[in-house]
Amino acid sequence: MLYSFYGNEAGTVSYGTFFTGVNMSFYVENKGGNFERCPAGMHLARCYRIIDLGTQKSEYMGQTKYLHKVMLGWEIHGTDDSGKPLLMQDKRPFGIFKNYTLSWSEKANLRLDLQSWRGRPFTQEEMRKFDLKNVLGAFCMLNIIETNKDDKTYTNVNGVTPVPAIIKQSGMPEGVNKLELFNLQEPDMAMFETFSDNLKAKITSSPEWQKMQGKAAPAPATGAAPAAGVEEDEDIPF
Repeated sequence: MLYSFYGNEAGTVSYGTFFTGVNMSFYVENKGGNFERCPAGMHLARCYRIIDLGTQKSEYMGQTKYLHKVMLGWEIHGTDDSGKPLLMQDKRPFGIFKNYTLSWSEKANLRLDLQSWRGRPFTQEEMRKFDLKNVLGAFCMLNIIETNKDDKTYTNVNGVTPVPAIIKQSGMPEGVNKLELFNLQEPDMAMFETFSDNLKAKITSSPEWQKMQGKAAPAPATGAAPAAGVEEDEDIPF
C-alpha cells in the first residue's frame, strides 16, 4: 500500500496505509505528448489523480536534495468566455497536474495548497490524521496561469481554493475521469503501462522503483539530504 500522509509539529512525515478500497481504473493518457494547454483563469476542477513518484532528485537554490514527490491531477469543468464548455478537441475535459513534495512542513506547497483548498489551517491533530486520498473526487477552484521559460510555454496551478457556495447550490457536474491511484509499494502495472513515457521515466528513476525491481538504488550525492521544507515544484510542459 502507499502511504497515508501524516505529519507532526516538526513537519516530518510518517507513512501508514494509503488509498484503500478505491476503483483504480481510469482514462488512458495520450502517450504522444500532444497535450492541449488548459486556458488560464479561475476554473472549477475535480481531483481525479494521485500518483506516487517516489524519491526524486531536486535542484533548488544551488543545492541538491532528494525528496519524496507526489503528483495531483485535476480535470477542468466550466465554460469559456463565450459560454462554450471548456473541452479539448476530442471533447474530453482539460487536465492539469502539479508535483508536490510529500511534506507537512509549514512552507511546503502541499500543506499550503491543502489549507487553501479547505479554507482554513490544519490543527496538529488534523495533520496527524489526515489522509491524502480524501482529496480524490473532491472539487475545488484552480487559479491557472501561463508562464514562459526557455522559449516554452507552461500552464501551472497557481492557487487552490474552495468552491463558492453559489456554485455548489447550482449542483456540481458529474466527474468524467475515473479515480487514478498509483503507489510504489503495490504498483498496478496495468495502470503504469498507460502512463506517458515522461511519467514512466520519472517513476522508474526513483530508488523505490529500483528496489522493487531488485536493482541497487543510486546513492545520494555527498552532502545531499532528504529535506523537508521549502520546495521547488516542477513546471509541467504541454
